[in-house]
Amino acid sequence: MTTTSVTIEELRALIAGVLETEPEEVTDDAHFAHELDIDSLLMLEISTRVSVYGVPDNAVAASGVTTLAELHAFVTSKLTGETSPSPLIRPRPVSDPAARLFLLHHAGGSRLLYRGWAEHFPEDWELCLLEAPGRGSLQALPLIDDCDQLVDYFHAAIAPLLDRPFGFFGHSMGALIAYQLTHRLLREREALPAWLGVSAYGAPGGDAGGCSPHLMADDELRAWLRSGGGSPPQLLDNDDVWRKFAPVFRSDFQLVDTWTAPCSPELLPVPLTAFAGKGDTLIGEDRLLAWQVLTTDFRGLKRYDGGHFYLLDHPQQLTAAITAAMRPAAP
Repeated sequence: MTTTSVTIEELRALIAGVLETEPEEVTDDAHFAHELDIDSLLMLEISTRVSVYGVPDNAVAASGVTTLAELHAFVTSKLTGETSPSPLIRPRPVSDPAARLFLLHHAGGSRLLYRGWAEHFPEDWELCLLEAPGRGSLQALPLIDDCDQLVDYFHAAIAPLLDRPFGFFGHSMGALIAYQLTHRLLREREALPAWLGVSAYGAPGGDAGGCSPHLMADDELRAWLRSGGGSPPQLLDNDDVWRKFAPVFRSDFQLVDTWTAPCSPELLPVPLTAFAGKGDTLIGEDRLLAWQVLTTDFRGLKRYDGGHFYLLDHPQQLTAAITAAMRPAAP
């Protein structure tokens, strides 16, 4: 049997059959390896079964997809002949949104950082998760280790969606990309975000101090990531898994480590709020407060219990703060 389309529910049932479980156990964003315990052999079995829809044998196993949502996007792209998957994922599409919020992930991460956030925002807001190449449904695309190139890539993806109030929120590396993306829009005289949120990243231009993770030896890098939290033990402790993801980490850290802040950047005429964990040892408070000199409208620093990945423990508090900040532009 071959077809030109497949629903996500059909794939959910297919995976449930392989795992001998109920379909409702296979949620859209449950990680195959970490949450569903799908190993390489089970992935080959899934790949074989998906081939009945007309996808080449072993294509799924080689794709690197890690969730049902990614699998559905990958299979659909194969069946429709798409060759350029989008870096933009809308977990809850809205036909005529009152506002759009673009979320950008950290170095070595993916859109899954924001899993479950959509349910905490107003129903008429549309969340747009931006995912860098080399992960998820973009697994086959080459990694981008240059800040300006990634900003260009994301700019092309979001350009058609800036027709209503919108905001940016970026965590760690994502904060740098969001900041530079805003500068790109300012330079091109395009619509500007109604609000910019920067999380767990010090203001560019100061003395960053610290280290250059992309230059670390393998064991040193794994230990450094382990101390920062946010990376699952299965990734850092399993040599086979680490070998797969190490290039992503190194590429992203190279992007951050090699970016040079301009000497006299134009002030952003955009409201800006900084966010951080109270126990984050990677970013000093002085660098977080330094964001106020880069904008004409600094809305302060909000701190939460936790370290560099504090946001994993406070999704409702954080989304409420973002909603309040964006509300004046999207009543």
